[in-house]
Amino acid sequence: MSPTRRLQNMMIRLDSWRFPYFLRVSTAPAVFSLFALFVYGCTGTTGYKPSPDWVGYEETGMASYYAMNMQHRKTASGEPLNNQSMTAAHKTLPFGTQVLVKNLANGKSVRVRINDRGPFVKGRIIDLTRTAFSRIASLDRGLAKVEVKVVK
Repeated sequence: MSPTRRLQNMMIRLDSWRFPYFLRVSTAPAVFSLFALFVYGCTGTTGYKPSPDWVGYEETGMASYYAMNMQHRKTASGEPLNNQSMTAAHKTLPFGTQVLVKNLANGKSVRVRINDRGPFVKGRIIDLTRTAFSRIASLDRGLAKVEVKVVK
């Protein structure tokens, strides 16, 4: 007997009486269900609206900015960090929340969107992107005492 013939005798075909009936019947729906779950999982969350309960929330403390080596790394919300965008990291505010960050030393303010978690340094309440921080304070300084207010 040839090796090919021997291999064919050892293989069990899907329509064979030896192959369990429940696997023959449930294979196609299972594959379809897994594919549907995969496609659904790949879709992003769109249209997120933070709770209106946060509007008016205020907090005062120190702000810092992201280091350049963080550029293009994934944030906690899943989007890559862009230091040219107007975004920030906060420990508790929901992703997508719009906040007004006001420098208490010079009165300058900037509006940013929360898309990350942090800062994880004691005494700091918000991490801004370099662009956002440069609009309210000097990058040379590195830290600024700010007031954070949720606007939307």
